[in-house]
Amino acid sequence: MTEPNPEDFDSSAPDERNVATIAATDREEFLALLPHYYRGEMSQSGNLLSRLDLTTDWAIVAVTAVLALAFQGGDVSAYLLLIGIVGVSLFLLFDVRRYRAYDASRARIRLIEENLFANALDPSDAVLEAWRAELGDDLRMPTFKVTYWEAISRRLRRIYYPLYLLLGIAWLFRITLYTPNEAWTQTASVPGVPGKVVVAVVAAFFLAATVVTAWPRGREAKGEFHGEQSGRWKE
Repeated sequence: MTEPNPEDFDSSAPDERNVATIAATDREEFLALLPHYYRGEMSQSGNLLSRLDLTTDWAIVAVTAVLALAFQGGDVSAYLLLIGIVGVSLFLLFDVRRYRAYDASRARIRLIEENLFANALDPSDAVLEAWRAELGDDLRMPTFKVTYWEAISRRLRRIYYPLYLLLGIAWLFRITLYTPNEAWTQTASVPGVPGKVVVAVVAAFFLAATVVTAWPRGREAKGEFHGEQSGRWKE
């Protein structure tokens, strides 16, 4: 038998370009290929979750550092806490993008678990009739599964709104009770900006953050692990 010559290999030839096409119609080939993809998707999802957790950890560290500096005494200005709020907002923007990427990877994993592994354990109709086509389309052109505003609302509710409240309460305490011998308008002022204007801006910011956090919109992403009551299992 003649050994194939590597120089004669053409990766653009139809048979070589579509080398995985046989797995679409051969069940054994398909079931042998899918676990490798599933493990890779799980690994990627874990990496994305680690990056998401890292952003949250840095936001908490930043809040802790700002609080420590703001109340150490001396000539530290109250607007240091407002700088902390700006810093947390930057972490929130990073967090939302990473959360949407993680959610997209998790959605693909759940698609496989629902329609393949669950069916292997308890045979029944697949949850999504065209799940293979859906997964193939998403691999060709990945898309986010949760909107930007829903992601912001969810991350505010779970992590960032409590951090905002902590900084906001600390700021109010810092400009009132912490300096009783100084007018709050003077303590709240920022160089070049009167205290009343600063208070109005901060109040508007917290009003907007509260509305985004608590807005009663319907969920556009699938609501797994969000608010459902626990059932009886392993009892």
